[in-house]
Amino acid sequence: MFVSLLQDAAAAGATSSQTLMSVVPFILIIAIFYFFIIRPQNKKQKETQKMIDALKKGDKVVTIGGIHGLVAQTKEKTVILKLDEGVKVEFNRSAIAGVVNETPAKSEKTSEKSDESKDSEKSE
Repeated sequence: MFVSLLQDAAAAGATSSQTLMSVVPFILIIAIFYFFIIRPQNKKQKETQKMIDALKKGDKVVTIGGIHGLVAQTKEKTVILKLDEGVKVEFNRSAIAGVVNETPAKSEKTSEKSDESKDSEKSE
């Protein structure tokens, strides 16, 4: 009788370890999904929201449709972009894909320097 109880306990221990071993792969899959898919997506979403909240007058932006413009005015849920002289269009803030960091002064100076370097190479 005592031996049969020990055998039953050993069998129960084996089934609990088998159950644990069958659950471990599911836990690993959930962890992989979290670290490789869910967490980076949440981080990117927070960065995008932070960028949209920080929009201010004078920022150069690109919309999700590929339209480039200058922020003329910001409202609570929308942004008015100046596309050209006398052309202003109102977009939802969520339609802004990103802020363009390039400023006209930097690009002009860069092109002047590259022209000077080309001239100096030609003279040599």
